[in-house]
Amino acid sequence: MAAIALTGALVISAAAAPAVTPTRGGTLIVGSGVDAVTLDAPMITDSPSATVAEHMVESLYRLTPEGRIVPMLALGHTVSPDGRTWTVRLRTGVRFHDGTPFDAEAAKFNLDRMLDPATRAAFRFLLCGPATCVTSVTVVDSSTIRLVTNTTFAPLLAHLTHSSMGMQSPTAVRRLGVDYARQPVGTGAFKFKEWVRGDRVVMTRNDDYWGEKAFLDEVQFRVIPDDGARVAALEAGSIHVAVRVPPREIERLKGARDFTVSVDDSLRTIYVGFNVTRPPFNDGRLRRALNHAVNKRAIVNGALYGTARVSDAPIVPAIEGYSKIMTYEWDLERAEALLREAGYTRARPLRAVFHHPSGRYIRDAEIAASIQGLVRRAGIELELRTMEWGAYLALTNRPQPENDVQMYMLGWGTVTGDADYGLYALFHSSQWVPAGSNRSFYKNERVDALLDRGRSTMDQAERNKIYADAMKVIMDDAPWLFLHSESQVTGIRHTAQGVVVHPAERVELFKAWIRR
Repeated sequence: MAAIALTGALVISAAAAPAVTPTRGGTLIVGSGVDAVTLDAPMITDSPSATVAEHMVESLYRLTPEGRIVPMLALGHTVSPDGRTWTVRLRTGVRFHDGTPFDAEAAKFNLDRMLDPATRAAFRFLLCGPATCVTSVTVVDSSTIRLVTNTTFAPLLAHLTHSSMGMQSPTAVRRLGVDYARQPVGTGAFKFKEWVRGDRVVMTRNDDYWGEKAFLDEVQFRVIPDDGARVAALEAGSIHVAVRVPPREIERLKGARDFTVSVDDSLRTIYVGFNVTRPPFNDGRLRRALNHAVNKRAIVNGALYGTARVSDAPIVPAIEGYSKIMTYEWDLERAEALLREAGYTRARPLRAVFHHPSGRYIRDAEIAASIQGLVRRAGIELELRTMEWGAYLALTNRPQPENDVQMYMLGWGTVTGDADYGLYALFHSSQWVPAGSNRSFYKNERVDALLDRGRSTMDQAERNKIYADAMKVIMDDAPWLFLHSESQVTGIRHTAQGVVVHPAERVELFKAWIRR
C-alpha cells in the first residue's frame, strides 16, 4: 500500500501496552483543556474537535502514529501514468451509524461537499487550490470512485487522511442541516451519544462496527479548562487521561503510584501571528523587532521546563519537506535598532494588543505573559486579551476588511505529515481567513509560486528544495513571531490501558480498555 516516509520520528505513546487480555466494558474519561468547536468534519479546524470526531467519523486513509499512510474506508488506489486520475476502491459492507450504506455515492457526496465553495470549508485547499485542484469526483461502480486533477497533485494521498475528509452519512447531513454539527453520524468504532456544551462529549461503542470492535462501552471527553483542576482530577481518579499537563508538574508527579506522565513528540508549532495588512505590523521591521526581543530559549527552558524546541522553521523536523532555516536570536540591541528605524523610542513606545487563548496549548496564557514582559525590555508595550477558545477562533477568523486583531497566539499541527499542509494553509495568499487559515493575511508572490510548485512536483528531493526556498522567504518576512514546537505532556492512569497519544495531537481510544 502506498505510504509516505516522514523525515523525523513519529512517536507512539501507549499507556502501558496490554500485558493481559483486554476486558470489555466500562467508561473511559479524557480531561481536555477546551471544548470541541464543531463535529461536522469539513468544518473542523482544531485538534480538540478532530480528536473527538475521529472516534466516530473515518476517512478513506489514515496516518498511523508511526507515519505510514494506510487504508481505512478505502481498500487501495491506482494512479494513471500522467498522475492525474486516481481510482480508489472502497471497503464494502460498511454502514453509517444510522444504517445508511457507505458506498461510492456516499464517498462522492462527502468529497463534493468538501469541494463545494458554498460549504465554506476552511480546509478546501486539501482538494483544491488556485493551481492544483481535484476537478471531478465520479462514481465508477458501487465500490469505486475516480478523482481527476488538473495537474499532478503530490500531497493528495496525505490529504485524504485528514479528519476534514471524514465520511459522514449523506442521509444525516441532509436531514439535520446545520444541526448536524452537534450530532455527527459516521462509520467509526464509537457512536455519538450527547454533547453538553462546555462540559462533555459522550460516545458509545458501535457494536455493528465493520472492523475490530472497541472494548469500552463508553468514552467521554470532559472539558476542564484549568490546568491545576485537570491534574487534580487525574490524581483523584475522576478522569483517566489528562492532556496538556503543565510541565512544571512533571517532577512532582514522577512518584505517583496510580498514573504516569509521558512527554511525546508532536507535529505542532506554536507561534504569534501578526496582521501584516494593518499598522503597526504592516512594517516588517517591527515584526522582526519582536522576534529579536523575545528570548525563546528562556520560554522553552522556563515556562515549558525544556519540553519544547525553539523553532528554526515554520514546521517541525518530523514533517516531510522540513529544512532547518534560521532562528531569530535574542538581541535587544537589534530589536531596539529596528524599532528606532520604524520611528519608535522608549519615549514613544510601540503599543499593540495581543490576543491569546487559555488552556488550548501548554501554558499558553503564561507564555503570553512572558512575551509581554520580555518585549517590555525593548520598549514595546503589549496589552493582553485572554479569550475562550471558540470565541477566540471566531474573532481571529474574521475577513481582512473587518479583522482588527493585531497579534494572536496559535499553534498548527501538520497532521498530514507533509509540508504542504503546514505551509500552504498558513502562507499562501489564497488562504486568507475565513476561506482558509492564513490569519496574518500574508501575501508574497514568490512564496505563492513556490508553494504551488511544491504541490505539483512529484520528486520529493525537488519538493524539499522548493519548500526550503519558501521557508527562507517566510522567515525573513516574519509574518509570525516564531516560538517553539510543542511536546505533548499527558497523564494516564494505570487502569487505562491501550491509550494512544498520536503525534498529530490526538488521544486515541480505539483499543483502550479499563483494567479492573
